[in-house]
Amino acid sequence: MTVRRPYVLLSVAMSIDGHIDDATPERLVLSGPEDLDRVDRLRAGSDAVLVGAGTLRGDNPRLLVNSPLRREERLALGLPAHPLRVVLTGGGDLDPALRFWHHGDERVVYAPDHALPRLKQLDGLAEVVGTGPELDLDAVLDDLGARGVRRLMVEGGSSVHTMFLTAGLADEIQLAVAPFFVGVDAAPRFVNAGRFPQDALHRMILAETRTVGDIALLRYLVPRPTDPTRLNEADRRRLARAVELSRHCPPSETAYSVGALVVAEDGTELARGYSRETGPTVHAEQAALARIDPDDPRLRRATLYTTLEPCSARASSPTPCAQLVLAAGIPRVVLAWREPPRFVADCQGVELLEQAGVTVLECPELAAEAREVNAHLA
Repeated sequence: MTVRRPYVLLSVAMSIDGHIDDATPERLVLSGPEDLDRVDRLRAGSDAVLVGAGTLRGDNPRLLVNSPLRREERLALGLPAHPLRVVLTGGGDLDPALRFWHHGDERVVYAPDHALPRLKQLDGLAEVVGTGPELDLDAVLDDLGARGVRRLMVEGGSSVHTMFLTAGLADEIQLAVAPFFVGVDAAPRFVNAGRFPQDALHRMILAETRTVGDIALLRYLVPRPTDPTRLNEADRRRLARAVELSRHCPPSETAYSVGALVVAEDGTELARGYSRETGPTVHAEQAALARIDPDDPRLRRATLYTTLEPCSARASSPTPCAQLVLAAGIPRVVLAWREPPRFVADCQGVELLEQAGVTVLECPELAAEAREVNAHLA
């Protein structure tokens, strides 16, 4: 069985010139009290919080939920007062006297197998897990997913953020920009040099901007072009938009109300449509695809978001929607629910698409909303 990996949120505060610290031995505080409270809220809403060994040595943090009220809220939900706290180390150089080991609840350390002997000093302080010959983030995320971690907050430092981003394993970045400069070349930055999937041709999605005290908070969603087989937050947001579209459908007692979006790899919406939008027998996918030039090269890397499984047979047209998707060359489909047997005894839309090599992903958390739009057909 495939393990569901956690949603990975990178949290970082930096100066206007991109530094997360200065070059002095003392830790540079970039955030004000309002932003520190925001970070505490993020921790409280996470299943695990992760840092690298360098951050642990340099900042000596506890990585706890500081608010008593938030700890109480976690306990009321049957959760421990603090999230699982995670450390990545490549060499095993971790001092057992650091505060991290002596506060809070569960702790786990991930390291390559060759570093495990050096971590014997942490016996009784943390669980230590080997990741093979290298510090393997895929192995880390698989193990965390198997532990039930659904939301992972990564708090640095530079090397760890770089590892997650260059590997294409981040879903979101929350970037807090402090209103001053550090101005020191030797000071660490948010990320190190690397080859990032998010380049000028594969831009991230700016989902939110707001002020938090004197801090500017930028929230980016990070599409994963290297992992099309996994749902991310951008997928859920776009599918939710398709659900809203389905509410515009003219009522019918003989057909479902469906909304559909076609979105390019870079996040650009190419078209949208909904059932019966342009005619009494027009399907949502049909309406959306009719608005796109079939020779548009972006279709070959696009995603179709539809609230219902594309039809595999229909009486009102010789070409069912699954065939329209295949003809358009769309390689990825995200849907909310499978078609019930009310009008078609055994819809094979998903099977037809998958047999042709299309990646089909279901988003069950939005299925109830999609069904609610069609409650009159129940």
